[in-house]
Amino acid sequence: MGVSSPQPVLPWPSAQPGPQRGAAARLRLPVVGRGARLAAAAVALTLCGVAILAMVERQTGPPGFLVGLGLAVLPVPLVLGVLVWLDRVAPLPPRALLFCFAWGSCAATLVAILANSWTSDLLASHQGPRGETIGSAVVAPLVEESCKGTAVLLMFLLRRRYADSLTHGIVLAGFTACGFAFTENVLYLGRSYTEDRAAGDGMDGTVYTFLLRGVLSPFAHPLFTALIGIGLGAAALARHPLVRVAAPPAGWLAAVALHGVWNAAAGLGTGGFLLVYGVCMMPAFAGLIGLSVWSRCEELMVIASQLPLYAWSGWLGPGEPEALSVMRLRRRARRQARALYGPAGGQAMTEYIALATALAQLRRSAERGTTPTGEFTLRESELLRRLSAHRPYAASVMARVALPPPPPWAPAGPAPDAPL
Repeated sequence: MGVSSPQPVLPWPSAQPGPQRGAAARLRLPVVGRGARLAAAAVALTLCGVAILAMVERQTGPPGFLVGLGLAVLPVPLVLGVLVWLDRVAPLPPRALLFCFAWGSCAATLVAILANSWTSDLLASHQGPRGETIGSAVVAPLVEESCKGTAVLLMFLLRRRYADSLTHGIVLAGFTACGFAFTENVLYLGRSYTEDRAAGDGMDGTVYTFLLRGVLSPFAHPLFTALIGIGLGAAALARHPLVRVAAPPAGWLAAVALHGVWNAAAGLGTGGFLLVYGVCMMPAFAGLIGLSVWSRCEELMVIASQLPLYAWSGWLGPGEPEALSVMRLRRRARRQARALYGPAGGQAMTEYIALATALAQLRRSAERGTTPTGEFTLRESELLRRLSAHRPYAASVMARVALPPPPPWAPAGPAPDAPL
């Protein structure tokens, strides 16, 4: 580049005033250590896990519990693998994903089972069979989507940077729903096995339940709750206040409605269920796939459009913005780093790529006016400091994999000292 030292990158003029009021409010709150917060969350989720474990084992019996556990775990790697692939551009911290999965499998299922049991008994005692239908098609979706969506809402309120896009909203919701579906499948499969053993006429009920829940619909719960994640992600990206307010409840209502349709289809017989599955669920799932892939590509486009500002200022090398926006070249950079510097080098390059990605997303957020100037300046300085620490080693690796710089006749970028 010919630039002796990186030039400062100015915040976007459209960014809103700094977070003095928010910072002051945070300073007035009692200071609780990060370790204490993590320990409290871990203890609470563990207690919920113990309670739900005892509840499921009591309803299924030990043999049914073991069979249900063994069958319920089979779809989990597939669902989580798809979500991890979707999250590869700007990976969420493992602790955030673990929290969501634990919330879904422990806290959400515990509250949902207790609430559903109480409301089902109440409706059945007053409405008879009609009450059971109302409980399944109306009450259960309301309760379950509220319980699952709470995890994503907590991330949105307390860790906004983890729920700052459609992709992150879908991934957080998917992990939560996958945990919920896992525990629910243990219960239903274990109960079916116990009933089949009591009837003594084979394992038809267990096979049917597994085909329905583990083969035909492993993505059902993630699909429903993803709509909540989309609503919260849209609110995080929105510039208009009305969209910020309306998107989360709209996503929740859509999740409840789709869940209700799915539950109601179970009472329509095999033909009615397959009709709902083909006409409603499959198009909704295809739409979610399309939106997820589009959002993933959009994240790569943000990297390609925002990082040239830092290349022109000397923080990145020529061609790095383009290379960091191509998944194939990012993988090549990690391989090159491992080959040159060993496993530690591969890990350092992974962190370098993550820092550059976070920098691009932060600048996009400031450009849209959703990150205040003060917060933007602090976070940008910290990201650039950490990026520079890896620069002596990353520069040589990125020079091997980066796309060639534009030819001399290509339009030139702004001068390093030009206002951005």
